[in-house]
Amino acid sequence: MIRPIRRASMRVTALIAFAVLATTPVARAVAQQNIPTKLSDSAFWKLVTDFSEPSGYFRSDNFVSNETTYQWVIPTLLRTTKPGGVYLGVGPDQNFTYLVALKPKIAFIFDIRRQNMLTHLMYKAIIEQSADRAEFLSRLFARPRPAGLDTASTPETLFGAYQAVTRDTLLARKNLAAIRDRLVKHHHFTLTSADSSTVDYVYTAFVDAGPDITYNFQQGRQGFGRGRMPSYAELQLLGDSAGTQRGYMANEANYRTLKQLETDNLVVPLVGDFAGAKAIRAVGTYLKERDAKVTAFYLSNVEQYLFNSDDDWRKFYGNVGTLPLDSSSTFIRSVFNGLGMGSYSPPGTLRADQLLASMLEQVRLFNEGQLLSYLDVIRTSR
Repeated sequence: MIRPIRRASMRVTALIAFAVLATTPVARAVAQQNIPTKLSDSAFWKLVTDFSEPSGYFRSDNFVSNETTYQWVIPTLLRTTKPGGVYLGVGPDQNFTYLVALKPKIAFIFDIRRQNMLTHLMYKAIIEQSADRAEFLSRLFARPRPAGLDTASTPETLFGAYQAVTRDTLLARKNLAAIRDRLVKHHHFTLTSADSSTVDYVYTAFVDAGPDITYNFQQGRQGFGRGRMPSYAELQLLGDSAGTQRGYMANEANYRTLKQLETDNLVVPLVGDFAGAKAIRAVGTYLKERDAKVTAFYLSNVEQYLFNSDDDWRKFYGNVGTLPLDSSSTFIRSVFNGLGMGSYSPPGTLRADQLLASMLEQVRLFNEGQLLSYLDVIRTSR
């Protein structure tokens, strides 16, 4: 009878030990969901639709970035942030360069304009169907692929070749149909007729302008904007402060990293107001449920507008306070016309500096009433 008693005693002891272990932080973290390595099409679209807010207004189409130094902070980010976290951002494709550098598990791109969300879906469809960078450019600009381009081609070679090719209207129609089919028939995303018209509008702009498309391109003329805006091609030829090209078009490895994220449905574009009551907070809840931390939040210069709009800046920092952060979580912000350097650029020119700041520290300063103006934000950045 002794052996069965021992076995029973061991079972009781094991159950007690398991009960104690299950209450530890490690066990609770294990019990939580994790960030998936891949999202199904239905899960992706549910995030897009459930987390998004009503579309708002911005004065420019913002087809591409107008920031020429956004790569400069990447070496610092690689030293100070943790890999495998969560990336948050705003605006168009400059986010892709940060993604291939930081390699997060998942990314959420907020923008007050539904057009930006649809622009990202356009990019998604094109990237998924393009085997390499040369094919991507051919599809994006509806230019026949020049001979001699391969996976070893430099950005200078790629864009030099495509600058010499004119648009092909037949190819443009074929590519646009492929974009629609990829989104609607392959992924089964539900796009309204207005959404489809917006995708048409954005894609037509890229076809009309080609690699020379800028932030404020409007049907062949320059729209709103101060100073000359850099083109898509020019932005893709830039590097960091040491001249190292870190863009998503810099090499094939970077492009493949982006392609994998898009193929796995891990770049999630949302319609979201930084001062809104839903999008940022919904993402925060989603991440907390999965024990995930924000690595970086690229803000461009959105805060400049928030501080000009009543209490929008307070609402934004309140939203940020709901995100899961740690000591390495970092704001990436763009400051125009020399404000970040303490001086203004001459009239007619455009200048942007990239600054970094601890998200935890700035939330603390906000809660303590020490972050009250846009200049306070800049002063507490580096």
